[in-house]
Parts: sequence; structure tokens; C-alpha cells
Amino acid sequence: MEFKKVIESRRSVRKFWPVEVSREVLLDIVNQALTAPSSRNMRTTRFIIVDDKPTLERLADMRDYGSAFMKDAPAAILVAADTTKTDLWRENCAISATFLQLAAVNAGLASCWVHVEGRPRLKDVPEGEQAVDYIRTFVDIPEHWAIECAIALGYSDFQPKPLPDHDDSTSILWHTKQ
Repeated sequence: MEFKKVIESRRSVRKFWPVEVSREVLLDIVNQALTAPSSRNMRTTRFIIVDDKPTLERLADMRDYGSAFMKDAPAAILVAADTTKTDLWRENCAISATFLQLAAVNAGLASCWVHVEGRPRLKDVPEGEQAVDYIRTFVDIPEHWAIECAIALGYSDFQPKPLPDHDDSTSILWHTKQ
């Protein structure tokens, strides 16, 4: 697929067909995401691929807002990092997660990012149990890894409404030679 079309097609989709995504496809998009740039080429991002229904259902309960749809996703990929290598692991994960979502589009998949890092399980109790701590109760994650986000993905024919018109000129500043 042409790169511009991949970018235009990447949208947050939370409705998936009940069709398995092959391990080959999942591994392929993860391998593409592993090519993402990272601070000082430290390559701190790690991926945990989840494709079993009971774990996906538990991931859907990681927060009381914004994650429930994951129970219907055929797969999810936890985007994590080895935090012992750099303090820029969050940035590295975000770049890798973006590559992952673009690779998913290119493979014919839809996806949606669910934030984990710094998010409480209960919106009204921000100082309570954190989503990452809950995930650690059922996913074996090395102690020195942190989870930035989960990317739910699968096949979908859901077409989100087009993005609303926006004056993007307010997001761009030119600095030119005098």
C-alpha cells in the first residue's frame, strides 16, 4: 500500500470481526515495528503479543474506561520497554507503537491504542491500583520492563467518520532565513 494511503487509513477502530489474526501476520507487524528509531539506537522497546481470549478479556478490565472493547479484539500487543537502558523509554515506545499501527494498516488490520503507563484502573481513584500493576497479575512481565500501551487489533470493516475539517495552519510555524 502506498505510504500516504497507509497514513490516511490509520484510524482508531474498536470494532473487530471475530476472525483470528495469524501468528505470522502478528510477528510480521512486530518485526516492522522493531525497525522504529529509538534514542541513541538503544532499541529498548519490547513487545508482548496476546492472542488468547481469556487474557484479552482480562486486559479489557485493566481500566474502567477506554479498554472494555479489547475483549472483542482477536489480538493485542503490549508495547513495553526495558527501563534499565534509557530514561527515554516512553518516547521509544510511542514511536514503536506508531510504527506498529501503521504496519497493521498495511497488513489489512485495524487497531486502537489503549494507554497503560500512568493510568489508574479506576478513573475516580487516580491514586489507586494502576493498570500496569493489574496486568502484571496475569501477564509474566520482567520486573524492569514498563508497559506504555496496548494496541488492540484485528480485521474490521468498520469505517469511522471522516476526520472533521481542521485548520492545520495553526499547527505549523515557518522559520525562514532573513
